Amino acid sequence: MKLDTGLSTRNLRDVPAAARAAEAAGFDAIWIPEAGNDGFLPAALIAEHTKRIKMGTSVAIAFPRSPMITAATAWDLAGLSEGRFILGLGTQVKGHIERRYSTKWEAPVPRLREYLQSLRAIFKCWSEGGAKLSFQGKYYNFSLMTPFFTPARHNFPNVPIHIAGVNEHIIRLAGELCEGLHAHPFNSPKY
Repeated sequence: MKLDTGLSTRNLRDVPAAARAAEAAGFDAIWIPEAGNDGFLPAALIAEHTKRIKMGTSVAIAFPRSPMITAATAWDLAGLSEGRFILGLGTQVKGHIERRYSTKWEAPVPRLREYLQSLRAIFKCWSEGGAKLSFQGKYYNFSLMTPFFTPARHNFPNVPIHIAGVNEHIIRLAGELCEGLHAHPFNSPKY
């Protein structure tokens, strides 16, 4: 049986010790919430200070970030962690997207579908070292990747992606395009 845990601190200075303790306790993965702090910075510390435990965002909010920015961060963390990083993404809700992030809210499931597809296209471009980047959608379009901006290749190009889901459409999307699903932490057996 595999058991995961959540990051127990919001203080970046305490992350290495918390991660080592989780690894020593035998946890398989440590999940980093994006609640009051950046969801990616702790992953770099966990990767640097552990050997076995996986780490992932639980969850990073997708829409305020360009898929290209998210891809670059996830790519670097996958390389640093030697394949232990898991990219967890969520849509958040309209109020937060518009009023906290000042980002347009539109069709969350179709937009997240394109977000995921564009991430895969970007990762493929980088893993093939010079392959043409070509992704055209309604919400995202990527057609330029020059050698200067192409990150170094590494042995861990297949970054696992999990998404957060609270309705059947997102859950179907997770089953179709992702390696995992994060259920909302406030739930019931019926949910």
